Amino acid sequence: MAKSAVVAVVGRTNAGKSTLVNTLVGEKVSIVSPVEQTTRNTVRGIVADPRGQLVLLDTPGLHKAVGELGRLLNRMARRTAAGADILCVVFDASKAPELEDVGWMQRVAKEKPERTIFVLNKADKKPFFETEFRNAWTEAGGEGQVVWTKCVATGEDGVKETLDALFAYAEEGEALFPEDIATDYPRRLAIADSIREKFLAMLHQELPHELGVAVKKIDESHGNRWDVSVDLLVNRASQKPIVIGRKAETIKRARKAAERELGDIFGVKVALELWVRVEPNWMKNKRLLMEMGYMGGEI
Repeated sequence: MAKSAVVAVVGRTNAGKSTLVNTLVGEKVSIVSPVEQTTRNTVRGIVADPRGQLVLLDTPGLHKAVGELGRLLNRMARRTAAGADILCVVFDASKAPELEDVGWMQRVAKEKPERTIFVLNKADKKPFFETEFRNAWTEAGGEGQVVWTKCVATGEDGVKETLDALFAYAEEGEALFPEDIATDYPRRLAIADSIREKFLAMLHQELPHELGVAVKKIDESHGNRWDVSVDLLVNRASQKPIVIGRKAETIKRARKAAERELGDIFGVKVALELWVRVEPNWMKNKRLLMEMGYMGGEI
């Protein structure tokens, strides 16, 4: 019988979790950005392999929480980790261990989950801090109950060791999803993630975490075209010109890039209508957070 497992992919922000998930799945299912704290929802990516099926849960990166949204993201990551069959902790080993890395190690050492893999990502970089991470694990009270792998999450060849380790831990069981799908991530959230990723790529640190994307309506009445109405939320009026850009250049470029990507993903022409709306303290508004999928249906 084939194997199956649910895998929680966790770690600090910008460790390469989303890139690893996309590479293992074989296509893009999760937002990728050099800006920290970009994954805001738990994304399910489905790996189909002759050995069986892995359901990968790409979680928000653990970070020092600021505000309601930050606390929700950290709670989401911890809750997801607790409910999975396999815990896969990703570390950016091109840098020395940071506080959040040590925090995950201490959590694993204390709770002793049955099946845990530590992934040292960016193994192609120099320096590579493998020794420092192993020493940090020992100092955290680890007793060797984890499997260590090294990977380069940006390439298929670079993740074979990690994929083999995951299937070694997986148990015999029926597939949880049909073989022909790569993700069951809700469509509205996938559209919002694609749009937000395009703005992050252009704005860098100007407005990374104060931009919210809420998909308000998807009109499918035009056959092979979706008309999608989207609110871009900012906290202050002074932030609107940053999102729009000089002569509306920023918002136009983001819209066109997202339309191309979404068209490829969904196989239809996607026409985006983007509205920039000032919503003071939107990151503390539970109704909006739930609408954007950050609360898992809780309010």
